[in-house]
Amino acid sequence: MKRILFPTDFSETATNAFLHALEFAKVVNGELILLHTFELPILDTQFFPQNYMEIYESLELSKFEMFKEEIPKLRGIALEHNLHHIKMTHRLMDGELLYNIDKAVKDDKIDYVVMGTEGASSWSAFFIGTNAGSVLVDIEVPTYCIPNGAKFKKIKTIGFTTRFRDKDKKALKNVLKLANKANAQVQCLYVKTADSDVSKETIKEWENEFEEEGVVFWVMLSDDVKESIADFILNRDIDVLTMLTYKRSFFEGIFNPSFTKKLAQNLSIPILAMPIR
Repeated sequence: MKRILFPTDFSETATNAFLHALEFAKVVNGELILLHTFELPILDTQFFPQNYMEIYESLELSKFEMFKEEIPKLRGIALEHNLHHIKMTHRLMDGELLYNIDKAVKDDKIDYVVMGTEGASSWSAFFIGTNAGSVLVDIEVPTYCIPNGAKFKKIKTIGFTTRFRDKDKKALKNVLKLANKANAQVQCLYVKTADSDVSKETIKEWENEFEEEGVVFWVMLSDDVKESIADFILNRDIDVLTMLTYKRSFFEGIFNPSFTKKLAQNLSIPILAMPIR
């Protein structure tokens, strides 16, 4: 059974992503580990010489009580969507979010991370290094990122961006395993710029190798990679976009707020970030 880590702050964004996490768990035959983290304030002991430990204990208790109150609400969502059979366990951790995600991934032998993001307007910060952005390039398991505007719908088409490298092929095979479980099709995009060095022979080899799996390959001639990805998402009805987290600067450029209005207004689909190691 696959183990899926779901970090949550119980916000609207996280609650929206929770249904995606449940459905994802259903597809991969997985269980959810719900993670809530909090950071205790740093207190100057000269002002609290006697009772600063009591203050910490009080804050920890309040976080625990809030945690207990929110969990039944999530179980209610699972019941409402007939997904209450999905196994759920819980972790409440003190400390910085990314550190705790990394620790939970290692301690609990996590296979996937599923988490919500604020949407298109925050993609730049998302990839530059705050919160979920650092997860994408630092955590060594696939991360399924759900924008706040992405309402759940059945996954029919998974998009995969590639440069036809050997490590891309390994990632594509892993995506195909997910696609088969979801009964979805995989469509691959290669943006051929003036500097591209991928030969027609290489592309044909990939097409032949993945023909039986029904993978569709699209080659777009353009020097504007960002615009091409936006068109691919919109014109091919992509439900989930898979991208490889091998280079932080690439993601910074792709999802910068100054990107294009087209993408900023329409990027409300989940992104599956696949680590390249």
